[in-house]
Amino acid sequence: MKLKLLVAAVSIALIGGCAQTPQKPVGAEAKPAAAPAAGGGVGVGNYKPYTKIVDFAYVKPHATPPIDRAKTALLIDSRPTKPRFDPGHIPGSINIVDPLFDRQKDRLPADKNKEIIFYCGGPACELSHQSAYKAEALGHTNIKVFQGGMPEWEARGELVSVSTAFINRILAEKQDIVLVDSRPDRVFAKGSIPGAINIPDNKFDAARLPADKNKPIIFFCGGLICDLSDKSAHKARQLGYKNVRVYTEGYPAWLEANKAAAAPAAAPAAAAPAAAAPAAAAGGSGIETTADKLVIHPAFFERVVRENPARLTIVDVRRAVQCQAGTWPGAQCIPLEELEGKLAALPKGKPIVFTCATGAQASMAHDMFVDKKMQGEAYILDAEVEMADGKIRLKKK
Repeated sequence: MKLKLLVAAVSIALIGGCAQTPQKPVGAEAKPAAAPAAGGGVGVGNYKPYTKIVDFAYVKPHATPPIDRAKTALLIDSRPTKPRFDPGHIPGSINIVDPLFDRQKDRLPADKNKEIIFYCGGPACELSHQSAYKAEALGHTNIKVFQGGMPEWEARGELVSVSTAFINRILAEKQDIVLVDSRPDRVFAKGSIPGAINIPDNKFDAARLPADKNKPIIFFCGGLICDLSDKSAHKARQLGYKNVRVYTEGYPAWLEANKAAAAPAAAPAAAAPAAAAPAAAAGGSGIETTADKLVIHPAFFERVVRENPARLTIVDVRRAVQCQAGTWPGAQCIPLEELEGKLAALPKGKPIVFTCATGAQASMAHDMFVDKKMQGEAYILDAEVEMADGKIRLKKK
């Protein structure tokens, strides 16, 4: 099947639009942390909530373009990079993966008084709280946690941003995604992401958008200080498009990461037809998966755990204290930080299923399994879990 990638550029008003950053309202004062539930924590297992919790209303002004990081709080997504941060995060965020905090701590601001807001996968996710305490131990003094995280951000209908790595991936894989560059035509003509077409925001032409309202569309423009992509994305949503995202860091970030590939966009080269992707091979052990062949079907997992858990090697990659508070029958507790050195010792001959509290760390564990070229079948339980009557179970929707 011929895959195509359109990158449509939507214009910016050069005069006034880029000249200055409008003043943003200051967020409300941070709320004090809610008292931990009896037993010691929020979400699955035991973890210590951070002392300063903020809500959606506090976070939104810091994540609404135009974003000037010198004047706003720095948002930090504590979730895994490839499966979570890359395809969708709160606009303006950077990524410091909590289990890799010590390796990535140089991404923290040099100014220890700079306001930092950590977030992750909602109340069931402890990663942001852990990262907040780690930053505090390094001497940072102005730290908060947005406990609602990505689930609340999306539930409120806010736009989510993709990363530069995600843009490069869809280009390399020739994914059938429409990229819309919202800058003016004369700016666009000087250079854009390869394959770009131009739909200036001040001349928004709905006829150039795909007829299929379910087609993925990603809008971008001139970086964090540019709000044209947000405006165009909202216009597309109002027209009924259901799969709309933004690339908030935009062309400047892409250009910095891909200087050799940058080229004038007036006459983009036609993309070569992409070869049909091979069907994902089914596991020889009869594991039932979702449409994503790396993800074990939750209902199938529940049935196997109930009837014959020994059929699987279940690896719970949450922190030890959480795993010990309750995990799946027969599961091994191997915290994600310790997994790399223990992969080779995992039992051979039956499928491995990585689990955690929300699926995020399980996805990261699977990436590690693949990167280390381990042999055998491995799957992700991409689902939220909860404790009920002292037992672990999949969270009911």
